[in-house]
Amino acid sequence: MARPSAHASPDPDPAHAAWLPTGAEVYRRMFALIAAARTSIRFETYIWTADAVGDRFRAALAVAARRGVRVRVLVDGAGSTDLPAGYWRDLTAAGAEVHVFNPLTFRHFSLRNHRKLFLVDDAVAVTGGWNIAEEYDGDGVTRGWRDLGLELRHPAALIQLSASFDSLFAGHLVQHWLQRQLRRPEFLRHPGPVLFSGPRLRRNQFHRQLLVSVRKAQHVRIVSAYFVPGLRLRRALAAVARRGGTVEVLLAGKTDVALAQRAARSLYGPLLRAGVRIWEYQPQILHAKLALVDDTVFVGSANLDARSFAINYELTVHLNDNSLVAEASAAFAEDLLQSREITLAEWRQSRTWVTRLRGAWARFLMIRVDPWLARRQLRDIA
Repeated sequence: MARPSAHASPDPDPAHAAWLPTGAEVYRRMFALIAAARTSIRFETYIWTADAVGDRFRAALAVAARRGVRVRVLVDGAGSTDLPAGYWRDLTAAGAEVHVFNPLTFRHFSLRNHRKLFLVDDAVAVTGGWNIAEEYDGDGVTRGWRDLGLELRHPAALIQLSASFDSLFAGHLVQHWLQRQLRRPEFLRHPGPVLFSGPRLRRNQFHRQLLVSVRKAQHVRIVSAYFVPGLRLRRALAAVARRGGTVEVLLAGKTDVALAQRAARSLYGPLLRAGVRIWEYQPQILHAKLALVDDTVFVGSANLDARSFAINYELTVHLNDNSLVAEASAAFAEDLLQSREITLAEWRQSRTWVTRLRGAWARFLMIRVDPWLARRQLRDIA
């Protein structure tokens, strides 16, 4: 990549990617890859929980490390703050390396690594919305949160992912000199289909490319756990619907972050009036992050909110692949059958003065206060 803002064209080869349609499928595939690993495992997640799922992954990684595989694990200091003292002792004793990204402190609490990446032998990667916890181990209907993953063998993407992991793993502690080094990370020089987000990047690659794609689109389908997009993206979605295109948005009916849901629901009105159709998923908590824009797909760790666009370290894979889009569209249609469509009349009826006040307050916190705090903390450590 000649410049940090450059982005290679999406790769059309379907052999390079395959869906892992549920959290349970993601976990099954990851355990199989751990068992087959020969040289290296890079493992990066926001949340790692000391439950049956987390303990099983820890044990499997220890087995791999003992047979000579280089195992490195990177977890976030806020997302994984509940791990007990000594949790990683057996794994590090087996020869693995474990780092905590930006251990939680009051001074630097806003800066988080929200990425999800599992990379084995520099040959195959898995990414998506999943974390490591029991709630993701299900089908998203009868049990477990609704999530998905993508298995990726795209050569350029693997180079991007390995280089970005190595950079964040080496720079896991937020310090003055470190943040200056992370301002323009070296891994951005590698071209490929992975879009990076982070507080020190010149511009958010995911938000920029998504906005460019939506502005030219005729058909847009979005699945988002936390949906609080900025004004430019909301206007772009509305414009697609107004010019006769289709925009379908699947959001969380049940949520683990009530503040985000209140903020999202407060934004429904202008989108519905423009012709955007909105559903809320009912069986379980929706946690997936997916956008289908015409014949391209965006999938990864980033939500459509200010934190993913401007604060967190995130990664999103952007591929031009008719087969992937067709499979994801079929799954999207199935999810709509278990979702409730929100009509403009229903939304208007729900907007009491209490819900309007709560929604406005939630939007203010998520769109204004959270980014403001992050900017102040970045100035402090830069």
